[in-house]
Amino acid sequence: MGQVSDPSQPPAPSILAQDLRLTLGTGDSAVEILKGIDLVVPRGQTLALLGPSGSGKSSLMSVLSGLERASSGSLSVAGQNFSAMDEDALAQARRGRIGVVLQAFHLLPTMTALENVATPLELAGMDGARERAEAELTAVGLGHRLSHYPAQLSGGEQQRVAIARALAPRPSLVFADEPTGNLDAATGAAIVDLLFARRAEAGATLLIITHDESLAHHCERVVTLADGRIASDRLA
Repeated sequence: MGQVSDPSQPPAPSILAQDLRLTLGTGDSAVEILKGIDLVVPRGQTLALLGPSGSGKSSLMSVLSGLERASSGSLSVAGQNFSAMDEDALAQARRGRIGVVLQAFHLLPTMTALENVATPLELAGMDGARERAEAELTAVGLGHRLSHYPAQLSGGEQQRVAIARALAPRPSLVFADEPTGNLDAATGAAIVDLLFARRAEAGATLLIITHDESLAHHCERVVTLADGRIASDRLA
């Protein structure tokens, strides 16, 4: 007989980081960016990461999302031991489990909106990639823009494509770095509503880097970084 899960035991967290450190450079030129980060993020939580420029927010997101390896410390993300993985293994671990929305969008200019969302799904070997991509783009209000290239889309529409691409694999964990940074207030507000609605539908954990206090108020929890350390950690 298989093991029966104990309902009294909480599920494993989406993120479990202990004494995470990141040092760039070597010798006299070495700079310590992250200086011992301890962070536990339960599954399904929405968390805003605040802090001034240079505080380590983007570096922490890069490490937590597996885009960069920590110099030391232990890290478990989405049930995977990131501490023990090399770059190839981290890339494999991210696939389908972690969605990342970057401020610069990083859409491929020679691909249509549909292709930008479908191609990563196809590369991951997912069935029905184009159908899922079309459904995701329709869900973000771009069903009429499937064949348009990034240059033919507004900034807000490009951000919607980026969100669709990040959420199409149904990841359990989503990172968004300044998702409204390049957008006007009205478009930014619509993008925030969309991101939270799509996250809720998927039941995903969401971590947002932002300078915007009003955006942080949308989250259940606010963590503030200062000089590579957690300066405060509170429920919103």
